Amino acid sequence: MSKLLVIAPGPTANGDLHLGHLAGPFLAADICARYARAAGCDVLFGTGIHSTQNYIVTTARRLGVKPEDLREKSAGQVEASLAAMDIQPDGFVRFDERYVKTVVTFFDRLHSAGKLRLRAVKFPYSPRTGEFLTDAYVRGGCPVCLTDGCAGLCEGCGHWIASGELVDPKSTLDPSDPVELREEKVLVLPVEEYRAGLEEFFARHAPTLRPRLARMIEEMLARPLPDYPVTLPISWGIPAPFPEVAGQVFYSDTETITWSIHASALAAQARGEVLESDDQLWFADTEVVYFFGSDAGFAFAVAGVAMLLALEQYVLPEQFVTNEFYELENDKFSTSRGHLVTGQELLDEDVPRDLIRFYLASTSPEFQRTNFTRAAMAEVTSSRLVAPWNRIAAKVNALAESPLPVSERSRVAARLMVERFAGAYDVRRFSVTAAAFTLTEQLARLDSFPLTAENAGDFCHEVDTFLRCAGPILTDLAGKALGDSVIPSTFDAHEFTPRHLPELSE
Repeated sequence: MSKLLVIAPGPTANGDLHLGHLAGPFLAADICARYARAAGCDVLFGTGIHSTQNYIVTTARRLGVKPEDLREKSAGQVEASLAAMDIQPDGFVRFDERYVKTVVTFFDRLHSAGKLRLRAVKFPYSPRTGEFLTDAYVRGGCPVCLTDGCAGLCEGCGHWIASGELVDPKSTLDPSDPVELREEKVLVLPVEEYRAGLEEFFARHAPTLRPRLARMIEEMLARPLPDYPVTLPISWGIPAPFPEVAGQVFYSDTETITWSIHASALAAQARGEVLESDDQLWFADTEVVYFFGSDAGFAFAVAGVAMLLALEQYVLPEQFVTNEFYELENDKFSTSRGHLVTGQELLDEDVPRDLIRFYLASTSPEFQRTNFTRAAMAEVTSSRLVAPWNRIAAKVNALAESPLPVSERSRVAARLMVERFAGAYDVRRFSVTAAAFTLTEQLARLDSFPLTAENAGDFCHEVDTFLRCAGPILTDLAGKALGDSVIPSTFDAHEFTPRHLPELSE
C-alpha cells in the first residue's frame, strides 16, 4: 500500500492564524488526512510555519520586536490555533538546526549535481543603506497583472515576480528612499531547462487543477520560464555555503521542497517510523498531495516540481488542492488593520468547534472568494446542522439498546452514502464544500426518514454510517458517538444495536 503524504505549507511566521487561513488549506488538509486514515490508508499530515521569509523582518520592525522572537512566538500561536480547531498534523515544522540542515543538504545536492547556475540578476538597491531590496523589502506594480504588491508571489495573478521586474519599485523600509537597479551575481535554478518535464507533468494533471492555478501554469508555459534565484544578497535567511555567493542566503521561496521533506520526516517519526534519511519517503511509494493558496502555485507547482525533476530520483506531487481568499464582511482579512476573526475568538464566544469546522467547510473559498459573517454562520449551522441532527439523535435515543434487524435496502443505502462522501473526499477531486454539501443532504434525508418499529434498525445503521463519513468534519460529535472512526468498505450488517447519541449545542 502506498503512503499518502498530505502537506499544508506553513504560513509566514509573523503572526497567528485567522479564519481566512483556516478556511483555506489547513482545515481542508486535516479533513483529507482524517478521511483517508478512516478509509484505511497509510497517511501522514505535515504542516507548520515558514520561518525564513523577510516578511518576518518587516513585521518585527513594525511591532518593535526582534525577528527571531516574532518567529518563535508565531510558531507557538499557529500550533495552538490549529489545536484549538482540532486540526491535528502529525508533524509541525519549526525553525531549528535540523531544518537548516535539511535545506543545506538539499541545495548542496543540486549544487554538486551542477543544476544551479551563477547568473547576474538585477535587484532594486538602496544606495543610501547599501542594501538590496527583495520580496517584503520592496513594493511596486506586477508586470503581469499590474496589481500593487511586494516582489515574489503575486496575490493578483499568481505569477512569481522578480524584484527587479517590479513596475516603479519603492522601498517598504523607507518609501522616500531613492531606489535604483543594480546587478548582483546569484545562484539560480534555470527553470526553462525543465520545460519538457513540466509540460508533460501538467498535461497529465491538467484535468484536476483548479481554474486559477491552471490559468497561471498555462500563462507561465506560454513564455520563457525564469531563472529562479536560489540565493539572495540579503542577510535574513539561511546562509548559503557556496564560495561563489559568499555572504548570501537561500531564497526562502525556494525552500518549498526542503520544507515539505522536513515536514514529512517529522510526521513519520511522530507516528513511530524510523527513517534512514529525512527524504526517505520521497524516494518510496508515496503519493504527495499539497494544500495551499493559489497565489503560492508557482513556488510549489512550477519551481518545486522543476527542482524535483532536476534531481530525478524523487517522487512528484500527485495533486495540488488550491484555494482563493476568504473574506470577512466582504473585505479581505487584515491583521494589520485588525479586520479579522480567529477560531479561538469564536470558541471563547462558546461557539462549538464542530459548528465552526462545518461552516468553514461549507463556505471554503475553493474556486472563488467567499465570505464569513457571524450571522450567516449562526443561521446556517442552526438550520442545516444542529436542528436536524438533534431531531435524529432524539429518535435514536428513544430506542432500546438491543439488536435490531438491518435490511438489504439499508445496506445498499449505506454503500451509496459512503460512495457519495468518497467522491468529495478523494484526493483527485477533493472538495471540502462538496463534502459539507453531502453532509447536509444526507442529514436532511435521515431527518425525514419515516421511522417505524420495523425499520428502526435500518435507521440506526444509516445514522452510524453517516457519522463515520461526517467524522472528518464533525470531529467532536463523531468522537463522542463512535467507538472508532473506521469508514466501512464492506456492507454486510444484518443487525445493529442502537447506542446513545450526543446532541449538538449552538
